[in-house]
Amino acid sequence: MQFDNHDERIKYYELLLQRELAGMPVYTLPEGYRFVFYRPGDRDTWIDIETSAREFTGYDQGLDSWNRYYQGKDEELVHRMVFIENGSGEKVATATAFYNIYKKDPDGAGWLHWVAVRREYQGLGLSKPLITHVLGVMVSLGYTQAKIPTQTNTWLACKVYLDLGFRPLPANALHSREGWQIVKTLTHHPALEEFAAISPEDILA
Repeated sequence: MQFDNHDERIKYYELLLQRELAGMPVYTLPEGYRFVFYRPGDRDTWIDIETSAREFTGYDQGLDSWNRYYQGKDEELVHRMVFIENGSGEKVATATAFYNIYKKDPDGAGWLHWVAVRREYQGLGLSKPLITHVLGVMVSLGYTQAKIPTQTNTWLACKVYLDLGFRPLPANALHSREGWQIVKTLTHHPALEEFAAISPEDILA
């Protein structure tokens, strides 16, 4: 059975990863791309990228998420939200060095938000440079550790985070154990050796 990198057929579990930011590897963008920070007016571009990556089903859902996370925070976003531009100046990917918007993080960690690459630019080697660059932004903002909230239906992103040295938060590993079993089954990642693989049928919602 084949699964898309953003597959709504997969049982949904919230996942949370963490790591110290010291010693984070750095990946270089392919030639012809560059990083730029958010500027006021980039909201709809952010929504379009996230929609292309299947984070949203359409503009209205994207606008609701923008308003929940970022409404009125332009002064912060110009130092925290990053885009990748191609050689024509089109923004094709984004991620944000942010924080837990619902409550203060007890560990003082920064939170990596809304990592997305336009569908037609996926597989071109943009995700690891984007993630590690934004984590570098997080370091410049004074954070020493990072957390990444994600979910089982974006299992391929989980593999990227695991490749970069992130590991399941212990409490999340307990509460979303079946979710991590799903990721183990789909990725066979050696960092998840403590989790048992499950049958393909048990992956489906």
